[in-house]
Amino acid sequence: MTAIAQDVPVPVPTAVQRRPRRRMRWSSVGLWGAIVLIAIYCLAPFYWMLVTSFKAPNDIFNNDLLPSSPSLANYRAVFGASNNFAYALRNSFVIAGVTTLVAMLIATFAAYALARLQFRGKFLVLGGVLAASMFPGVALLTPLFQLFTRLNWIDQYQAMIVPDISFALPLGVWILTSFFAEMPWELEQAAKVDGCTSGQAFRRIIMPLAAPGIFTSTILVFISAWNEYLIASNMSLSLASEPVTVAIAKFTGSSQFQQPFGTQMAAGVVVTVPLVVPVLLFQRRIVAGLTAGAVKG
Repeated sequence: MTAIAQDVPVPVPTAVQRRPRRRMRWSSVGLWGAIVLIAIYCLAPFYWMLVTSFKAPNDIFNNDLLPSSPSLANYRAVFGASNNFAYALRNSFVIAGVTTLVAMLIATFAAYALARLQFRGKFLVLGGVLAASMFPGVALLTPLFQLFTRLNWIDQYQAMIVPDISFALPLGVWILTSFFAEMPWELEQAAKVDGCTSGQAFRRIIMPLAAPGIFTSTILVFISAWNEYLIASNMSLSLASEPVTVAIAKFTGSSQFQQPFGTQMAAGVVVTVPLVVPVLLFQRRIVAGLTAGAVKG
């Protein structure tokens, strides 16, 4: 009788088994190293601004990574009576808030129509929106100033809100158009089969699924309106409409030729807080909502 050959497992060298693990380990280490370097590069200016804001006026030009004697003198100077920074914060919240609300309301419906409807010249419309966002703002200062002077809008909120909307709207439309285009439209069709109208399907199905994209666009539009300086510096003439970007540029020192670096750094920290806090508070909802509309096959 002939012996029946049995399959004998061939031992795999341990070096071959360890090599993929080592590659994965080194790749993860390199990835985290790159993330740390990018984070340091991005956060270093803010860290230096924060450290400088806590330095005493005599220690401003010291290159210490930590203030030797922390002081709140710069923050007291920011909210002092001479700077009127509280009024500027109020003006910035009004201008950026109204700009964000109006721009996102228009951008949401416009992006939904561009992503959902099929019509001729669709890409030309998107190209026009992109071209509008690339138009230099400095070229609009003279005609805007002349127009708003005739309308008696100078030194009023609308003289800054209307131009800010024109610059923030293309940003919101582009982001939301790409977001709506990736959504599964079968859910909207299923809602219509169940008896929902187009408006009800949009309100009950599309809007909850689009919440992450809308929230992200809202943050970007708000940051854009909050940081605007060029138009605001020409349209605001008094404390009635002066935003924080213009107020910081007008800070003065104790003497004529003194530059208040510490006060400006403290004001920069105060202005950055309204931009950072919403992102930190709602980051989990944004990440959780990214998979809310996933369709399983």
